[in-house]
Amino acid sequence: MIKVAKFGGSSVADASQFKKVADIVKSDPERSFVVVSAAGKRGKGDNKITDLLLLVNAHIEYGVDCTGLLATIEQRFVDIALELGLKFPVAEEFDRLVQNIQSVSPEYIVSRGEWFTGQLMAEYLGMPFVDAADVMVFHHDGTVDMERTQTRLREAVIHTGGSFVLPGFYGSTVDGQVKLFKRGGGDITGAILARCIDAGLYENWTDVSGFLAADPRIIDSPRGIHRITFEEMRELSYMGASVLQEEAIFPVREVNIPIQIKNTNEPEHFGTIIRETANEHAREHLITGIAGKKDFVGIYVQKAHMSNEIGCVRRALSILERYGVSVEHIPTGVDSFSIVVNGADVKDSIYSIVADMQRDVKPDSINVLPGLALISVVGRNMSRRAGTSGQIFGALGEAGINIRMITQSSQEISIIVGVQNEDFEKAIKVIYDRFGDAVVVRQ
Repeated sequence: MIKVAKFGGSSVADASQFKKVADIVKSDPERSFVVVSAAGKRGKGDNKITDLLLLVNAHIEYGVDCTGLLATIEQRFVDIALELGLKFPVAEEFDRLVQNIQSVSPEYIVSRGEWFTGQLMAEYLGMPFVDAADVMVFHHDGTVDMERTQTRLREAVIHTGGSFVLPGFYGSTVDGQVKLFKRGGGDITGAILARCIDAGLYENWTDVSGFLAADPRIIDSPRGIHRITFEEMRELSYMGASVLQEEAIFPVREVNIPIQIKNTNEPEHFGTIIRETANEHAREHLITGIAGKKDFVGIYVQKAHMSNEIGCVRRALSILERYGVSVEHIPTGVDSFSIVVNGADVKDSIYSIVADMQRDVKPDSINVLPGLALISVVGRNMSRRAGTSGQIFGALGEAGINIRMITQSSQEISIIVGVQNEDFEKAIKVIYDRFGDAVVVRQ
């Protein structure tokens, strides 16, 4: 089985992390393809190389001298090369970058973090280096040209003899202009590579041992999630449980390649495996995970006989569209509906939005509910146990927590409850304490 192993910035932050990566790659001959991010933070107070290169661009834009900043970045790579005894000419290549710094694009400058890291890693592993600019092809609108990318990656596989190191986060347009993914794009690079070469597994190595069933800042020592479906991961990631760049799942999901989240610092830990369907185990947890966010706003609209009026909700939504506001949820009743939006999206426009709704929708009443927190309880097995929703609501009620909103996904894998911001942490603790370790028997 071919494995693509992607290592994040913390995994390649310094020479000691390079050694861990080498041990991991060499321990499994199926890890034929390695994708790396730019060197990340070495500890608290340190900086990611990508952030420093973005700062270089800001210096250039405002005409501020960036000589010292560039020297700092160069030294990071020099230190790695010296400690590992590598021969790659870091100083010469960096001098070339500095000499051309005013004539290259900002995206080219930022991409050099991955380029230098990839060059050093390739030499250290004794594997060929493939420049992402030669194989990852973008359309001019910023989307990936999958057909050309697949052709070039498969040619690279043949040319290198079936293994290489590829820098993540960037590629180029057909005319050779370097183009960046959005932040976290190294994960997407790895997923695209896995898809294009028909890998059997995409490993994403980072500094955590996979997904946890709840936020460890709220729950002491929450259990790890060993297996999760793509749908469940999307639900949890959307509500803040971020381990993997969310866009990275789509290239591999479409061709049913599983993703395994692993910890570079604890490689023996199983981590979390993400796949289209869960394995059929006799006993699984009732709830896969709990995640949430604060600071939403609910717009509650009431109008008599609304169910008989065509286009009422559409008019309300079109107002939000005009203001460029994304809608999170729309709980509805016979004569009422609520629209839940991110508070940050309407902080400067909420009163104008309400005024427009009063004019266009003509409601009997309209109320704004600020300070709303949303908690998503996710689990593919919840539909197998009758009364799960009622038990969750009952537990919150017993704890004196007022539920302001309820909604359930059409796939029945998530239940979302809205509470006040001040009840957010307490509500998560109540749900986890009651259901976090509950199991269900699969028939």
